[in-house]
Amino acid sequence: QVQLLESGGGLVQAGGSLRLSCAASGSRFRVYAMGWYHQAPGKQRELVAIIISGGSTNYADSVKGRFTISMENAKNTVFLQMNSLKPEDTAVYYCNAQTTSPGNGYQYNYWGQGTQVTVSS
Repeated sequence: QVQLLESGGGLVQAGGSLRLSCAASGSRFRVYAMGWYHQAPGKQRELVAIIISGGSTNYADSVKGRFTISMENAKNTVFLQMNSLKPEDTAVYYCNAQTTSPGNGYQYNYWGQGTQVTVSS
């Protein structure tokens, strides 16, 4: 079992910055990828950014050039640096981790509880 602990959400004015972090903890797991999704009221959860353990990244078009995802592999921690925030970035941001079990090779998918990001105009 893997637990994800998120931090860093809050209220910021348009044009401001926030940094989200998410640490994965547990026993006997290996992280394959970690990412961030967001869900605005009345909308589906959408991918914001994802990083594979080897370092490759992928971003939603709406955040390219403004957000940067990074990962500290040794600590199984992922960060999302969000710059030039816009009111439309307002949503609950969820951390996601895709892991494999060293013992049986099974793949697992975990979600954090979510952290609110609110951008005022």
